[in-house]
Amino acid sequence: MCFDRGRGVRAYTGVGLGVVTVSMAATLIRLAQEGAHSLVVAAWRLTLATLVLAPIVMVTRRAELRTLTRREWGYALAAGLLLALHFASWITSLAYTSVVASVVLVSTSPIFVGLASHVLLHERLSRGMVAALIIAIIGSALIGLGDLGEGVHRLWGDVLALVGAVAAAGYFLIGRRLRARLSLLAYVFPVYCTAAVVLTFSVLLSSLPVLPKHQETWLWLLLLALGPQIVGHSSLNWALRYLSATYVTVATLGEPIGATLLAWWLLGEPPSYWAVAGGVLIFVGIVAASRAERAPGAERAPGAERAQGR
Repeated sequence: MCFDRGRGVRAYTGVGLGVVTVSMAATLIRLAQEGAHSLVVAAWRLTLATLVLAPIVMVTRRAELRTLTRREWGYALAAGLLLALHFASWITSLAYTSVVASVVLVSTSPIFVGLASHVLLHERLSRGMVAALIIAIIGSALIGLGDLGEGVHRLWGDVLALVGAVAAAGYFLIGRRLRARLSLLAYVFPVYCTAAVVLTFSVLLSSLPVLPKHQETWLWLLLLALGPQIVGHSSLNWALRYLSATYVTVATLGEPIGATLLAWWLLGEPPSYWAVAGGVLIFVGIVAASRAERAPGAERAPGAERAQGR
């Protein structure tokens, strides 16, 4: 019993560390965008993270990588593609809309996790889950209405952030399945590597400048790779072995709070009343979704029972 409790504390601590660290991403991205295109920022974030992890993985996890089945490699590649789409769309959204609107909307991924569970896994949505979805959708609409007067570009940024949320939902759902058997490094390395390759090819095909304009941009890119990517995302992926994908994505709702405070402090972007109101509704909706997910009779994540014994 004590062992399970200690394991649970470490899992929740891992989620907390991940949320705090990824909260820094939006501000670092805004700073990096002053010297590089959004797609270039996304590509270098994943490329640098992959290069840092490569020697560690080759020394400690090469044997485990050889045991991956063809299906597991397929899942890992799919997760990498979704991660690439997530970063390409979300990071681009930060060039069009405010930090708070972008981060709040991209944090709606738990809603899409619930919908995917219903459509793909044939899990029936409870009344509580349906009510939670409606509340969160109204919150998203409020943010869109607040940006309506700011022009088409601002709304385009909101749409891109929502695309990022859908991609993140698929990424976490796949991670929930693979992390039941694979160690953290054996999972995140092929996923990050795939995303890096996809984003780099996208940059090359688009004829964008591959190298940043300013030397200081390299600092922001390196901090993005080491902090939000390696520490932040990897902490969340680590927790997927012990907690459901819905809970982990719900926990990321703490990201808008930290991102908004940092943007207000460093970038001078105070949140609008519409963004605050919409963010509160989204938070209420996703917390309600979490309660519905954890209600008696709700199905547990695949492999969760096995993982708790590890």
